[in-house]
Amino acid sequence: MDKIGGTVLVTGGSGYIAGYIIRALLDEGWTVNTTVRDLAREAQLRAQLGGSYATLRFFKADLMDDKGWRAAMDGCSHVCHVASPITVQAPRQEDELILPAREGALRALRFARAAGVERFVQTSSVAAIVYGHGKGIRRFTEADWTDTDGPGVHAYAKSKTLAERAAREWIAREGRGMEFVSINPSVVLGPVWGEDYSTSIELVRQLLAGAVPGCADLGFGVVDVRDVAALHVRALTEPGIDGERFIASGPFLKMIDIARILRQQLGQKARRVPLRHVPDWMVHALALVNPMVRQVTGELGNVRDTDAGHALSRLGWATRPVEQTITDCAQSLIETRVVAA
Repeated sequence: MDKIGGTVLVTGGSGYIAGYIIRALLDEGWTVNTTVRDLAREAQLRAQLGGSYATLRFFKADLMDDKGWRAAMDGCSHVCHVASPITVQAPRQEDELILPAREGALRALRFARAAGVERFVQTSSVAAIVYGHGKGIRRFTEADWTDTDGPGVHAYAKSKTLAERAAREWIAREGRGMEFVSINPSVVLGPVWGEDYSTSIELVRQLLAGAVPGCADLGFGVVDVRDVAALHVRALTEPGIDGERFIASGPFLKMIDIARILRQQLGQKARRVPLRHVPDWMVHALALVNPMVRQVTGELGNVRDTDAGHALSRLGWATRPVEQTITDCAQSLIETRVVAA
């Protein structure tokens, strides 16, 4: 399975990662079908994504409804299933994230098999790998799985874990030869195209805007959206990787590391970025009144580093310098006036 081109479905075409995947696929000569929940956005998305009416086609489909999926899959030999719910605030009920993630993945798989799709690439997350293992410092690989019954596992991590596990179980039981690969990105940063940006960008936006008093003892792996897209494209056609998982991550950075990069790279434009540390007790106090802060208090002091060596050795994939990723992200937020200069 090493051919380039053909027709591929990318689900969730209005999303951050999906948009970059679509651009990369069009550049490689693929014809792209993509699903969106609202076709009224087609004109705006075409302006961002490029392609022609012949090479980029939009279909209305929802993760929780069968309507539209058969048409979206028609003629496709490959699928990138990117669509999955994510929110800035904690959901009122976990199933608001878990059900669409899991049921949407299974729905996409069923229609892919019916359409004769050869390979299905699922966008999972390191959230399906690193949580529920207690506090401390640890380095994770693709062999690890989040323990959804473990301490401090939030709804998004559960949704990504349960969706990937359900997909793999379905493939083993009903895949009938359709190949399956998952990509597990860490926190995805990079250039944005406007105000409709990914939740993952919110930290950089808040730092640039001076919306946080300082830097809590929190950290995560950082990866460039352009590199994540490139890994998806490779995973579509690389032979001999059926069943594989690939972590997509660059270095693990603390919040203060990101703040320092912004200050060093952007100078006056980053004048509002705080370089002071916020003590843990203050974060816990804020969590009493801020649900978003409440979601991350269990991560204070943790180092959940992830090893992307498998993607490097098997697919030749590597990330660009993290300083470039963070700087390009910040510059785009300023250029699109998401953050005042």
